[in-house]
Amino acid sequence: MKETLEEIARADGRYDARALKFVYEGLAATIEKLRQNEDAEHPRHISGQELAWGLADLAMQRWGRLANMVLTQWGVRQTRDFGEIVYLMIAHEWMTSQETDTIDDFDSVFDFDTVFEQDYRIDIR
Repeated sequence: MKETLEEIARADGRYDARALKFVYEGLAATIEKLRQNEDAEHPRHISGQELAWGLADLAMQRWGRLANMVLTQWGVRQTRDFGEIVYLMIAHEWMTSQETDTIDDFDSVFDFDTVFEQDYRIDIR
């Protein structure tokens, strides 16, 4: 029987279980957004960089200017942490990867302070 995200997070100890759930949900949201933008019928593999940006978008949608604070509270302080979570979930068969994927794909994709605070804009449409 597959371990739950809560069990995985507790055993690993680096990230709150909510961070794992967020990344898992963020993968689905990113795939759906790319599918809509590309008008593709079937989901395609997404890169670590695409997932990191998709997670940034989802975090800003959910928490606005508090996104950085929420993620930091869960132990997620940089895009590499997204990769650490992804590879933790790959190891526990919650996600899959391709041979060309590496955890380094998540290194320095963007700076949290810049994206979540300095460059954050409120859409007033």
